[in-house]
Amino acid sequence: MSKTNKKTAENNPKREFIFQKKNYIFMFAGIACIALGYILMSGGGSDDPNVFNPEIYSFVRIRLAPTLVLIGLGIEIYAILLNPHKK
Repeated sequence: MSKTNKKTAENNPKREFIFQKKNYIFMFAGIACIALGYILMSGGGSDDPNVFNPEIYSFVRIRLAPTLVLIGLGIEIYAILLNPHKK
């Protein structure tokens, strides 16, 4: 290799993305988990404001949905910190 090619190779290092395919798979799984949690949290209101609907205090809205959101956030943190090059 000549000197000019050697200098060009040293000045232009190989460019890589920060995240790999494995990171993006975990990120999309986390986003899906968060979205499912918010979907489960929605609704439960009453059409008539003078009528109380006890469905708003169901297990799904009070326990399951916030837990899914927190699990999704944990998956997102894991996806960001995951090093796909490590074996």
